[in-house]
Amino acid sequence: MESNNTNNRPDNVILNKQSKYTLSSTQLKTIFEYLQNHTATASMVSEATGIPQKSICRYKRDLEKRGLLCELRKEFCKLTKFRAWYLTTNPDLFPKSNQMELFPL
Repeated sequence: MESNNTNNRPDNVILNKQSKYTLSSTQLKTIFEYLQNHTATASMVSEATGIPQKSICRYKRDLEKRGLLCELRKEFCKLTKFRAWYLTTNPDLFPKSNQMELFPL
């Protein structure tokens, strides 16, 4: 019979798991809040926040799936000079839907 006692685990294993979770949620919150006030590419967000660009792309996908982030336009990035999507989490800037609205009968 196994014990559920967590005192046998090394402290650094517990701390690493907690730190990784905290780091991820902090990065997500930082990206979300930055894009509330700025329209920027992933590279520009990375430069401004210090979060790796690859992480921003992963969080971008998660925020898009939840409907919290929108790609506004594809233009040349001011930082990289390559074409990239400008992003926002500000719902006031989201494009309006092209689909017809259903009218109640």
